[in-house]
Amino acid sequence: MIEEASVGDVVTDRLPLFPFLSPGDDPFTPVGGADLRRLDGPVTRVRLPTGGWTWLVTRHGDVKQMLRSDAFSADMARPGFPLLRQAPPQTPEGRRGGFIRMDGEEHLRLRRMLTAEFMIKNIRRIEPLIGDVVDGALTALQAGQRPADLVAGFALPVPSLVICHLLGVPYADHGFFQQRSAILLDRTAGPLAVRDAVTGLRSYLGRLIEDKRVSGTPGDDLLGRLITERVRTGELEVGELIGMALLLLIAGHETTANMIGLSVLLLLQHPQVWDRLRAEPAQADAVVEELLRYLTIVRQGLPRQAIRDVEVGGRRIRAGEPVTALLSLANRDAEVFDAAQEFDPYREAHQHLAFGFGVHQCIGQPLARAELRIALTGLAARLPGLRLAADPADLPKRDNSIVYGLAELPVTW
Repeated sequence: MIEEASVGDVVTDRLPLFPFLSPGDDPFTPVGGADLRRLDGPVTRVRLPTGGWTWLVTRHGDVKQMLRSDAFSADMARPGFPLLRQAPPQTPEGRRGGFIRMDGEEHLRLRRMLTAEFMIKNIRRIEPLIGDVVDGALTALQAGQRPADLVAGFALPVPSLVICHLLGVPYADHGFFQQRSAILLDRTAGPLAVRDAVTGLRSYLGRLIEDKRVSGTPGDDLLGRLITERVRTGELEVGELIGMALLLLIAGHETTANMIGLSVLLLLQHPQVWDRLRAEPAQADAVVEELLRYLTIVRQGLPRQAIRDVEVGGRRIRAGEPVTALLSLANRDAEVFDAAQEFDPYREAHQHLAFGFGVHQCIGQPLARAELRIALTGLAARLPGLRLAADPADLPKRDNSIVYGLAELPVTW
């Protein structure tokens, strides 16, 4: 039987407030500490910080159905789209190229231009580069003081250096874009701060791309190839390339950096797995998949809006209603994963949804997997005596970030 309720029936102040954040929660608890008793079933309404509400979809099968369906839009500019913070003033130019917030052919046209760049065979070619970056970061870490902050000294520099190299962005400017990336991912940031961060990043990337374009030799990095193969042929406008570069720059370092830090914290509490990474690095792929499932750092979900009436999990969702796919709980679904609440690096975890699902599934997942595998095995090999230098309960967490992680991770060896 399908349950129905009209939009007018929703009294938002009676709904549980989402995200569910509680200070001091175990950092490995999904959605930052959700008390599941607050959820009235696998598809249920919750209140948003902006005053609106959204359907929250939490089961693995329902999330897959939702994310592969064309009944849902990813366009956050649509009225009624579920937002965790007040939207900044937007201009058509500011949205150009950001294909993860586009639907249909507009989304596919831009995404297809990047598909070959992130194919597994191409990522394998750059694994020596990733290895060199990891080695360099570890050498610098070992030469520094102890205790050291693994986030600042390793987890953040590794993916930042890699994505800068791939895009053709000077790493010397990493402080500029990391500071603004943090604002864009902070759900407590005000709309004007978000607007200014976007404007600053687009201006920076616009100057960089223009310099490449007029030089006559744009280079063999990703931006250079897109200028040569797409912009000069008229298939891609410069404003679109700026938006694509902005998306890749932010996603290319923030997500993997947070995964590295949180993964190390978890693995140091499972020393037998840490020892296995050092003794059997070929087994790292399985460990990485379970880390992705268990940690699921995009904990505040993937927001969508229904564009026509549709049924999900026995609920009738009407056109115009907001919906959020909660990946972190879908990845703890006991109907899909045995002992789903436990970290088990020996399980088959490939069905996880940490990268999303459907046409908007993360295009950079082969790169993220390679970086995580090479970073963790390199760390285990070079620093076998790595241990925490602080109480895990005292570690500052990025609870308010769209991408969950640790602000610091003090370690010694």
